[in-house]
Amino acid sequence: MEAMVLQLIPLATLLIISFFGGHGQGDLAVGFYKSSCPRAEAIVRSTVEAHFNKDPTISPGLLRLHFHDCFVQGCDGSVLITGSSAERNALPNLGLRGFEVVDDAKTQLEAVCPGVVSCADILALAARDAVDLTDGPSWSVPTGRRDGRVSSSAGAANLPSPADSIAVQRQKFADKGLTDKDLVTLVGAHTIGQTDCLFFRYRLYNFTATGNADPSINQSFLAELQRACPRNGDGSKRVALDKDTPGKFDASFFKNVRDGNGVLESDQRLWGDAATRTIVQNYAGNVRGLLGFRFDFDFSKSMIKLGSVDVKTGNQGEIRKVCSKFN
Repeated sequence: MEAMVLQLIPLATLLIISFFGGHGQGDLAVGFYKSSCPRAEAIVRSTVEAHFNKDPTISPGLLRLHFHDCFVQGCDGSVLITGSSAERNALPNLGLRGFEVVDDAKTQLEAVCPGVVSCADILALAARDAVDLTDGPSWSVPTGRRDGRVSSSAGAANLPSPADSIAVQRQKFADKGLTDKDLVTLVGAHTIGQTDCLFFRYRLYNFTATGNADPSINQSFLAELQRACPRNGDGSKRVALDKDTPGKFDASFFKNVRDGNGVLESDQRLWGDAATRTIVQNYAGNVRGLLGFRFDFDFSKSMIKLGSVDVKTGNQGEIRKVCSKFN
């Protein structure tokens, strides 16, 4: 099975070359820092690995941080900026993690290649490495992003919400040039990580103000969630988004959605729409077999597309000296 995974990696690289014409969307390119900072990707990788070895839960944090960055003003590192009105202080971003990993990598890169590697690229590379470290796929990340000079909490209203209908999710992804398949595939990132009871408890006790639970929840799983998140319990208590293999990047998340074991309403709704249901079924059909690898391959493709959303290149933006503040 490991050999099958390894066979898919070169395919992903070939796919990237065809997708980007060998140079990348805009001025993004695989190996952008090959001459200007040859150790850039190795430094980011070793930094992520060091933090992961201390706390494996940092992986979903970094993946989510990159996703939230790209969905607001594009992949430009704007989510990393501190300040009362900055993007990272918007309500949907208050639980984001992984800032210290990006800062750590930036400090090391500034010591060897000052003013060369953008914070946006560090984040894109760190997200890839975070997936790889949790037994997920790896892919060649096109780099060359520049850091944005604007960070506003108002923009975070565009982020997908746990209560979004499929129609709303579809529109939010389409606005970024992402398809239904990208939507389902990228939501598959929920195969790792946790969420707060606060974000789904309404499904357990008073769904749509009926006083009842969401009928799409599997009954045995409902009891499990109610034990974990009592009606008047601590809303900040965390629950795994994939009940079966929460620390491993695999396709079991889709099996859970198929079986009514999705934690977030927005996740479970993927089974209720004809178009997204077909994609979920394809990934869920054989979690440990070839279809699991199909998810790995598709996830790599969709992450490359996500990472190219509204990027700043060339003379746009800047290369920050410190990721949390503009130059």
